[in-house]
Amino acid sequence: MLSRRNFLAVSAAILAAPALAAGEELKLAFIPQENPEKLLGDIKAVTGWLSERMGMPVTGFVTFDHAAAVEALRNGDADISFMGALPYVLAEDQIGAVPLLSEVYRGQPSYAGRVFVRKDSGIETLADLKGRDIAFADPVSESGYLYPLDLFVRERLIADAADADNFFGRKFFAGGYQQAMQAMANGLVDAAGASQYADLLLTPDQQAEVKVLAESEQIPSHAVVARPGLDKGVQAKFIETMLQLNEPGNRHLLAYLYGPDGYIAVDRDVYEGVRETARRYGYLK
Repeated sequence: MLSRRNFLAVSAAILAAPALAAGEELKLAFIPQENPEKLLGDIKAVTGWLSERMGMPVTGFVTFDHAAAVEALRNGDADISFMGALPYVLAEDQIGAVPLLSEVYRGQPSYAGRVFVRKDSGIETLADLKGRDIAFADPVSESGYLYPLDLFVRERLIADAADADNFFGRKFFAGGYQQAMQAMANGLVDAAGASQYADLLLTPDQQAEVKVLAESEQIPSHAVVARPGLDKGVQAKFIETMLQLNEPGNRHLLAYLYGPDGYIAVDRDVYEGVRETARRYGYLK
């Protein structure tokens, strides 16, 4: 299992990265929960709009995975990152990352993790997955790993994360929601653990061929997080600008940001349940 130490090795004392200098670009990191090539085009559209509205250069890049997004914040390679709730609480614990915004989906600032299977698989319960192959999105993902895995623990099919290898035939980390769902839909694995909305990343024909086997409790939606030391004025301007995406004239741009309904400002208290789950699985002390 990915331990706290293995997730991010940091020194005992971390110096905050310097504030942005005049004219310096604001760097955004995006996690690859969908096709990275498509995401690169989306990023260009979003950063262009942000640059114009914020009156400063804004650039963006796709990280390899969630852990790399936190590393980018720690190293100052990114000033702000889009990431899940679990990576955020780890980044907060390790480097003092600051939550700025949370996504809203279907009118709610929360969602669930699900286990998906193909309708023709003959799999009807979580217990039916014993000895079968499963693809999760990312080892540092709440809806793409931790919460779907917790469903098996709650059903007493496995004792803990380490016991999962004794239950499943093989367990894979596909690199993102879309990749895990495609592996399941294409028959490469028997099941996928991913976000409640991950089936929307499949084609319409594929969506009709998959079903939800189980669903977790609600999880705070993905966060937008700043590195420690980022200028407070820049943080405030970024929040103000991002909230303008909720306005009717700007809502079309949300399709370039993983497709939420909008954003809300958020504080750290929202994620206490995620911290508790992370502690149970050894991600946090």
